[in-house]
Amino acid sequence: MNTTEKPSAGSDTLSDNALVDLTAEFQNSRIQEVLDKLDRELIGLVPVKTRIREIAALLLVDRLRKQFALTSETPTLHMSFTGNPGTGKTTVALRMAEILHRLGYVREGHLIAVTRDDLVGQYIGHTAPKTKEVIKKAMGGVLFIDEAYYLYKPENERDYGQESIEILLQIMENNRDDLVVILAGYKDKMDRFFSSNPGMRSRIAHHVDFPDYSPSELMAIAKLMLGSQNYRFSQDGEQAFAEYIPLRMKLGNFANARSIRNALDRARLRQANRLFASKTQRLTKVDLMTLEAEDITVSRVFQDNGPETDAPDIT
Repeated sequence: MNTTEKPSAGSDTLSDNALVDLTAEFQNSRIQEVLDKLDRELIGLVPVKTRIREIAALLLVDRLRKQFALTSETPTLHMSFTGNPGTGKTTVALRMAEILHRLGYVREGHLIAVTRDDLVGQYIGHTAPKTKEVIKKAMGGVLFIDEAYYLYKPENERDYGQESIEILLQIMENNRDDLVVILAGYKDKMDRFFSSNPGMRSRIAHHVDFPDYSPSELMAIAKLMLGSQNYRFSQDGEQAFAEYIPLRMKLGNFANARSIRNALDRARLRQANRLFASKTQRLTKVDLMTLEAEDITVSRVFQDNGPETDAPDIT
């Protein structure tokens, strides 16, 4: 016997004694597919993934409540993602857009990622049309503003960032059923930004902090990146890279997974030059796939423990 009562003809809501199936609603939404994709794409970040699941659960329950007419307005979904570079903020924002779309909170589920330069003009009358054009593109999805604190420059009286902020505030309040805004950047700078812009803080419902990766997580990320490109470490190569990671983390401009990706790019360049310099005429598949210790240890990080830029090089 089916105990779930359907709405009567002509009715949009369920009666008070009706039952709804939370598990079925969850399965029908297919948001588990997105959560699984997030787990595959990003190593670690347990607190972040937990928070995303909590937000998804909140929205799922809210959708069920609507069937009983228990809510009358769209919940505030604007978010703040704080953390250092390379911690997965953009990827999580992309998956969040998918979740919002599958649960019916945005029409299209696309992500528009921008910075200050995309929103703020250089002269009077330039900022409003730039900001509005970006918002128009983002409508029905998610607007991701990286390094959002650069919108506000109180030390410059002729700066036009405040005009962009005011337009965003209006849209975030009046169009929250058609647009979700995610502000991202370093935590300390975002805290100062919100302190200087209480109107913006009041419109942010969810604050998600992205922790730095541990050395073991960065090694797992490196293997994942290599595998996706059909490369691998030799045993000695893996040991060398395990030694490289903590040394690189101590240096300036370290950007978590981004710096790991750049280090692997350099290692691939060194591998290619090593193979070419060897004058070996015949190479196996394993030769072409494998990064050896010498492709790692020639890095300046090992040579003098000095800084290594994030631009690919073969030195």
